[in-house]
Amino acid sequence: MINKKCRPTFLGLLLSLIFASTTFFTATAQAPGNGWGIGIQLGQPAGISIKKYNSAGMSADLLLAWDLDDFFFVNLHGTWEKPVDGAKGLEFVYGPGVFAGFKENNRKRDDDDEIFLGISGTFGLSYYIDQFEIYLRLTPRLAVIESTDGDIGGGLGFRFYF
Repeated sequence: MINKKCRPTFLGLLLSLIFASTTFFTATAQAPGNGWGIGIQLGQPAGISIKKYNSAGMSADLLLAWDLDDFFFVNLHGTWEKPVDGAKGLEFVYGPGVFAGFKENNRKRDDDDEIFLGISGTFGLSYYIDQFEIYLRLTPRLAVIESTDGDIGGGLGFRFYF
């Protein structure tokens, strides 16, 4: 896990790497049409990432995360993409969403499990190279069920489109 003090530096370096890579891949950088993408996201939370890309409008972006013992999380966003001027294949991504999750609390004396549900948004960058997407996202979340609580997630992800 990355130390909390190092996270901004780490994300800055990743973002710089994505921008720098645009000069190497400009000939093959393109969005995937209207296909399905599947891959992984590393971050908070980490899991399986699935996207139904829609070049004419809103795309559907799904994240499934779990810990085999006590945690399950689903995040669904509708996303739009806008090209970043001067960087072929690089897109600014944003959109609203919802999330739900379940966490088993074995540490509490009363053994109460947590169920949470809320609204979220996402924004970040996506870079397309042929059938691959590399993305970096921030996802602010506001839980409304079981209690009201704010949180920020996100991560670095990779998808393959078919």
